[in-house]
Amino acid sequence: MNDKTRTAEPSSCNCACASEDIPDGRIDEIIAEYRFKEGGLIPALQMAQAVCGYLPEPVIRKIADGFGKTVSEVTGVVSFYSFFTLHPRGKYLVRVCLGTACYVRGGKEVLEAFRKKLAIEVGGTTSDRMFSLEVGRCFGACGMAPVVMVNDTVYQRVKPTRVGDLINEITALDAAETAKELA
Repeated sequence: MNDKTRTAEPSSCNCACASEDIPDGRIDEIIAEYRFKEGGLIPALQMAQAVCGYLPEPVIRKIADGFGKTVSEVTGVVSFYSFFTLHPRGKYLVRVCLGTACYVRGGKEVLEAFRKKLAIEVGGTTSDRMFSLEVGRCFGACGMAPVVMVNDTVYQRVKPTRVGDLINEITALDAAETAKELA
């Protein structure tokens, strides 16, 4: 298919925070570890998101309290950085670069092909929580534009006509990994 620089690995969302039982003990440990460190809020949010798969409102409140900040301040940080999300993401995060080189070389058309194939809008997640679709601004591979990242895998020179094959490839690999785990 396309040149890849890393292998696609599913994001590890155990979605423990999606339910009413927020893993308070783990969030408390994260707060205790980072609360007094210079610039500790962002790493604490990153760790909390790694535990939960996203940053639900109760976790943001708990972190705000733990850091002596307002919920508004913490939410401002979360909404400023594109790494953070307030909603559960799919197992596979598809980010289409729309930086200048990628945009000029067809990134917008690639994004539209993903949007149609996955039947979701940018920022959305498929109903089976398999895929989420986002826009990136530069992945540092401008010479290989247009570029798409799926989790940690970089796909170079992606054409809109190949988007269906890419989704099918990821889905097939996921099914094979799931079957192997169940065996």
